[in-house]
Amino acid sequence: MEARWEAVDAYIGEHLLADDPGLTAVLANNGVHRLPPIDVSPAQGKLLYLLAQMAGARRILEVGTLGGYSTIWLARALPEDGRLITLEVDRRHAEVARENLDVAGVGDKVEILVGPAHDSLATMADDTGFDFIFIDADKQGNPHYMREAMRLGRSGATIIVDNVVRAGGLIEPDSDDPRILATRALFEQLKEEARIDATAVQTVGAKGWDGFLIARLR
Repeated sequence: MEARWEAVDAYIGEHLLADDPGLTAVLANNGVHRLPPIDVSPAQGKLLYLLAQMAGARRILEVGTLGGYSTIWLARALPEDGRLITLEVDRRHAEVARENLDVAGVGDKVEILVGPAHDSLATMADDTGFDFIFIDADKQGNPHYMREAMRLGRSGATIIVDNVVRAGGLIEPDSDDPRILATRALFEQLKEEARIDATAVQTVGAKGWDGFLIARLR
């Protein structure tokens, strides 16, 4: 079954995603530097690009940069005067991302803040009004990152949280996996949060069985 998931992703790519040597080079460079291969898939990257465009995003916040693959998709969705801030805990990852962003031609739109996301977000007291926020960092931090997204986003902002299904682990109340516990806490948090309209979508594909949460800040 998983082979068919990957085959469907390949079919989608062949028909709906243009050949993109730049992004292929980014993934190759990530491999050279031995970054973990946990980037979003090409189809998911295109989805982020389209969602950011449909939201009319001019200011984007990303929590979790890795090698900048999703960052590039999001930066491409910005207008000429758009701006993206991305947070990365690992300095080496950030250096690879900067190289990739510059090669992709979007480096002038992107600022990388290096350090724990909790700390970087705390420094952004006055940097509010983001139109689009993508959360894809340490899953244990998701409840906190969502609270910060609500603080930093404008009314009507789109918030995406990746990897929320975790091969079905989301529905395991007795799990001892801190990533699953935090994801369940995120859902409980949003269940009671009047400022958020949200849903989640399961996905299968080259990245396996997972899913993402999509929310609108009132």
